[in-house]
Amino acid sequence: MPADGPSTPPNSPHGSGLITPRELQAITEAQEMARLKEAQDLAKKQQEEQTAIHDAFMHQHIRPDAKERFTRAVRTAAERGETEIEIVRFPSSYCSDGGRVINNFEPDWPDSLTGFAREVYDNYDRYLRPAGYKLRAQILSYPGGMPGDVGVFLHW
Repeated sequence: MPADGPSTPPNSPHGSGLITPRELQAITEAQEMARLKEAQDLAKKQQEEQTAIHDAFMHQHIRPDAKERFTRAVRTAAERGETEIEIVRFPSSYCSDGGRVINNFEPDWPDSLTGFAREVYDNYDRYLRPAGYKLRAQILSYPGGMPGDVGVFLHW
């Protein structure tokens, strides 16, 4: 048999060199196990990446050049005729209630913010609200019918 042909057990008990159903089942099971392990490894990697992104969001801080970047962003938006900009976007799962109060337009929605979003809100409250800016949050997507990303918008 050519070297590139199918591999069969050399000493098949059935004499004809045929592969047995039991051997085929073992091959199939080995392939299924390999695919399952690959899927589990991929899921673990994706979970680790999501955890790293979440941790970064929770520990991120407003950059020192924020005032200059803010001024440039709102000026550019105003020059385009816009009256608001999205200042932060994040998964609703980062909210303490999964985005429920934002989804229901409740006035205490800022209380559900955590991490970087909370720091953004606190800076808005301290510096931008007194200057006349307004802030709103809304759920931007509904994957599977559930709140997805939250967008926080600053308008003037």
